[in-house]
Amino acid sequence: MASINPYIHFNGNAEEAFNFYKSVFGGEFATVARFKDLAIPGQPISESEANKIMHIALPIGKNSILMASDTPEFMGKHNERENRSKISISAESKEEADKLFKGLSAGGEVEMPIEDSPWGSYFGMFRDKFGIEWMVDYDARSGK
Repeated sequence: MASINPYIHFNGNAEEAFNFYKSVFGGEFATVARFKDLAIPGQPISESEANKIMHIALPIGKNSILMASDTPEFMGKHNERENRSKISISAESKEEADKLFKGLSAGGEVEMPIEDSPWGSYFGMFRDKFGIEWMVDYDARSGK
């Protein structure tokens, strides 16, 4: 079966965001590559962008990887208030759902507090302090 792994673009703060995500999810980075690590002839990297993240990967759980990069300045900025797609987390327990919701939403904006939903799962939504939108769900009926 195919797997889906979210890839997020940041305006120069990917490393800060991913250190935050690592503090919540745990684990170690599978990859950290900086723009200075990739020499492309004819496309010099400015000194101000050399240490920014070209690619970072954080394995989460058994089969998922959260990945990201900083967008080079010449490509413009991302609107951090746009209605982006949400990253959905299926927790293995109510306790894990609470831990992830509390950790990831710290410093962010809660859109829907985590609580029992009308459709029968334990669910909440928020935008984290980096502008990334998340949904956390635990469904006791399916164990996820």
